[in-house]
Amino acid sequence: MAAAARCVRLLLRPRRYPLLSCPLRTSPRLLCIATQQKSTGQNLEDDQSQSQNKPKAEPMSAEKIFIEEKAKLEEQLKEMTDKYKRALADTENLRQRSQKLVEEAKLYGIQSFCKDLLEVADILEKATESVPKEELKDENPHLKNLYDGLVMTEVQIQKVFKKHGLLKLNPVGAKFDPYEHEALFHAPMEGKEPGTIALVSKVGYKLHGRTLRPALVGVVKES
Repeated sequence: MAAAARCVRLLLRPRRYPLLSCPLRTSPRLLCIATQQKSTGQNLEDDQSQSQNKPKAEPMSAEKIFIEEKAKLEEQLKEMTDKYKRALADTENLRQRSQKLVEEAKLYGIQSFCKDLLEVADILEKATESVPKEELKDENPHLKNLYDGLVMTEVQIQKVFKKHGLLKLNPVGAKFDPYEHEALFHAPMEGKEPGTIALVSKVGYKLHGRTLRPALVGVVKES
């Protein structure tokens, strides 16, 4: 009976659980983690507010490099365009000079040949001038025919000269021009204006406007 009563008392006695009765202890590691999370959240909020208040940031380095490269390429393009235009201008000038030289060669290529023919024309002119006009009669048909043949030859050769741009200069009474005339002497003459040509000793010629042979002249001077 006593044993049964002891068992009943034990069952009825309230039990104590050490784990539940012990006060809860906070781990230092957990406290550190919580503090870091709180500070991190505050820092994020501060950064967001500062980023809203700050002005826009400068362009990124890649954008700066792109802008610099663009400026360099534009400068190079400008230089190349300028060089290209200069090359075109030089080429055009060279083409014009070459064309002018070719044209002058066509015009003045016969210059030496014309100079040689001038001597023939001078001889024909002297031959016709040396024939006395009073001898040109029907009683002297041989001389008359010879004279007519010389005159016709002289006229024909002057036509050929004119066809190829060779013109005769016979400047009697004209003003003296050192580019077209060569003065053999200066002499005073009554009734003649000083500086004019009084006598032509030998006619001159011009080839396409260029003096091929100056006329040999006598010039009037003041008395």
